[in-house]
Amino acid sequence: MILGNRVFGNRIDAGRQLARKLFYLRGQNVVVLGLPRGGVPVAYQVAEALQAPLDVLIVRKLGVPQQPELGMGAIGEDGVRVLNPRVIRLAGVTGDELAEVEESERAVLAGRARLLRGERPAEDLVGRTVVIVDDGIATGSTARAACQVARARGAARIVLAVPVAPADLIEALRRAADDVLCVRAPSRLSSIGQWYADFHPTSDGEVRELLIRAAVQRLSAGVPAAAEQRHGLPGRDEEVVISTGYLHLVGHLTLPPDASGLVLFVHGSGSSRHSPRNQYVALVLNQAGLGTLLFDLLTSEEAANRANVFDIELLAERLADVSAWAHDQPWGRDLSIGWFGASTGAGAALWAAGEPHSGVAAIVSRGGRPDLAGPRLPAVTAPTLLIVGALDTEVLALNRAARAQLRCPGDLVVVPGATHLFEEPGTLTAAARHAEAWFTTHLRHVVDAGHPPA
Repeated sequence: MILGNRVFGNRIDAGRQLARKLFYLRGQNVVVLGLPRGGVPVAYQVAEALQAPLDVLIVRKLGVPQQPELGMGAIGEDGVRVLNPRVIRLAGVTGDELAEVEESERAVLAGRARLLRGERPAEDLVGRTVVIVDDGIATGSTARAACQVARARGAARIVLAVPVAPADLIEALRRAADDVLCVRAPSRLSSIGQWYADFHPTSDGEVRELLIRAAVQRLSAGVPAAAEQRHGLPGRDEEVVISTGYLHLVGHLTLPPDASGLVLFVHGSGSSRHSPRNQYVALVLNQAGLGTLLFDLLTSEEAANRANVFDIELLAERLADVSAWAHDQPWGRDLSIGWFGASTGAGAALWAAGEPHSGVAAIVSRGGRPDLAGPRLPAVTAPTLLIVGALDTEVLALNRAARAQLRCPGDLVVVPGATHLFEEPGTLTAAARHAEAWFTTHLRHVVDAGHPPA
């Protein structure tokens, strides 16, 4: 990327440059907090470099009733409130007025937290070094309030880290933070965007995707998030061996307490239970109270033969065997089962669903090849959702043709701006949310109706 007179290519580049200044914190008890929305892509790079958990720090200003632009304090999660008694006194704000403003802002704060983090608890800050990250500082009011809120939530040490901020403001912010780190500190700063070649707005979807991706990476590395260390892992979270006759397949089972259903992941050709995209979607489903089972469809010996990777009938038979195994387990007997298929895995799922008494309650295909199920499509009875990227034109055409052949309740969702692998910012989150809504509706409906699969 050609930067010209600008220092940062984009927020990713800014985050990597900032991370180099913070590397001395690696290995310490650190949590990285991004200020939404633009600070989160920067914070993601910092958290990845420090191998630290990533979360958002949501702060709401308490404005004087008749002059809302004038801040009389700020609030954060965990009931934190930081007030400026001088402003309250000079503005003549009563206790009732303060309470009314706070109640309104707390509702907004709670909504933002649910939107960005889902049901996942906020990271515990007590006794930890907290690195607060934004994409730049212009006036310092938000950064100052963020430091105060983090301190009130129990942070032992606060490091405020940004790619760019005016030099004179950095010194003033040292009164709020224990340390302030900045890649560039110009004497004058007219706007933050002038320092970036690409400074496009960050969406809520991008923030959600980065938070989940960071959580998936830490879980994959065997490092539970702080919230899981405090509250314990979900009902079950373990590697399992799936024995079906002479076969022994490896999988990873996650069951939240009181799971309302179990989703089996049928990965596409060349993928496995370690697929980061499937792990991402699985975590979204877990947060919605659904269990997930990611497993390898083939043994290592079978996978060595590329012909097996595209043997739809073999993969469909394997999926049916694993579903039967899951339903026979003590933890799975009362759970309705759904299948999530990607690419060729979706073809295998629909092939298996065309069998009488398949026992599957709902199916979701992401970037799938339903055409590979061929003549089986009209026999599928389970509610089926097809999710395709708008830019995945060939696969989109195949899915439209398949949708016309399906006789079951179903829908086709086209995700704007997405290609086959849903690698564009926010697109995988959109696909995961559609899958969450579909499984939550159809799997819980089966349980509530008292008809778990036979």
